[in-house]
Formats: sequence, structure tokens, C-alpha cells
Amino acid sequence: MSVLETATEAKELSAAARHATRDLILVLADSKRLLGMRYAEWLLGAPELEAGIACASMAQDEWGHARLFYAMLRDFGEDVDQLEHGRGPDEYASMEVLDREPASWPALVALNAFVDTALSVQCEALRGSSYAPLAQRVEKLLDEERFHAAHGGAWFRRLAGATAAARAEMGAATAAVLPGVLRWFGPDSERARLLVDEGIVAASGGALRDRFLERISPLLAALGEAGGAFEAPSFAGFDETRRRASAGGPDEATVARIRGDRNRIFRTDG
Repeated sequence: MSVLETATEAKELSAAARHATRDLILVLADSKRLLGMRYAEWLLGAPELEAGIACASMAQDEWGHARLFYAMLRDFGEDVDQLEHGRGPDEYASMEVLDREPASWPALVALNAFVDTALSVQCEALRGSSYAPLAQRVEKLLDEERFHAAHGGAWFRRLAGATAAARAEMGAATAAVLPGVLRWFGPDSERARLLVDEGIVAASGGALRDRFLERISPLLAALGEAGGAFEAPSFAGFDETRRRASAGGPDEATVARIRGDRNRIFRTDG
């Protein structure tokens, strides 16, 4: 298939492009599912009622986006019920910085400001994708993400502009999250170039990382000296299929909640 052609089914893609596209969709689905869980964990712990309501809304959005991406994987021969309810932690392809619950509100704000933005930058590169189901679905998804960006940016600036202690904590949360997010975009590898050459994505690797850094530069500037400096990511041990450098996954308790283990008997959609 040339990059000028549009594929409406996975079987129309080349074998290499089909495998890489499947992996990308799963990475997005798992990362959005985990991000939704991290938002949900702060429904009652947010510093203001409005912030808790926002977390509820963002969690609902991310879970909806995740289910949309999981459903797309049927075209790749995947068992969607197994993906959503049958996997263990080391089978997840979610962003590593989502493996553990954020321990503080600034840590949650860092996820909102950086992880959410990184996922949107990746999804923006799917506009006009040669794999039509991706191109058809990302626009509505990105419309919903605009509120997430506004919420994360507003809280980030609020904390960065508050007391020295609050700014320092926001800087520490940034330092804990940002290196992993920068690595998540992956290297400029043959596999990444394939997706661009086949028209699946408009950009990958370093190009997406640069777009992301440009997007968040006003937030880093708001931290001043507390923002620190961030080195180019290392891809030693990086698994491109899962976009992770570690072999593990989310903590078992989170995965059990996501799978709905406690309420499995009441499921009616399987």
C-alpha cells in the first residue's frame, strides 16, 4: 500500500505497518485507561470541590477514549474483553509514569499537564492517518482533550506562582514525571519511520518530542529555577512495542481495580 492510499481495514496494511499500528493503538488505549484511573483516585482528594469534579470528568473522558481504542483492536484480531479484563500488570503497554498513584496534588497536576498533553500530541499526529479508523476518531477525542489541557495548565501555573514551597513541590513533581514522558515518544528508529512512511502517523520520535516540548515550554518557564534542566532521553532497554524501558507494569492493585475483579460477577457486557 502506498502512503497515498487509505486503508479501511487492518488487513490492507503491510504486515510490518499492521503490527506497529496495533502496538500504537494498544499503547494509547492502556495509557488513557491508566490516566483515567489516576484522575479517578483524586475525586475526593482534590483541594477544591471544582477540582474533584474536573477529575471525574477527565477520568470519564479518558476511559471513553481507551474503550474506543480497544474496540479498534478487533480489526487486528484482538480479543477486546481479554485486553480490558484479562491481563496482568506486565502485559500492559501504558506509560511508565502512570504505574503508581500520584502521592500529592502537584504530582497529579504534573500528570495532567504532561502525560495528558503527550497523549494529545501523539493523537494529533493521527489526523489524516492512512488507516482511516484512526483518522475518523481522533478529532472528537481531541476536542474533549482541550479542557484537560486548560485544567492542567491552570493548576500548574497556580502552584508555580504560589509560595516558594508550592513552586518547589511543583518542580519536584515535574522532575519526577517529565523524563519518562520524553522517553515515551520513543527513538527515531526504523519502526518509527515505517509508520511515518506508510502515512499512519504524521510524525514520530524526536519530531513529536519537539512538538511536546514546545507545547509545555510556557509551563516550564513558569517554574523558573525550580524547573531545572532535562537531558535527552536514553533508550537503553527501551521496548518500542510497549513504549517502556521497564519490564513491569502498573501496580497490581490498580490493575485489579481496572479489571473490575471485585465486581466481575455483576458484569453484563461480556
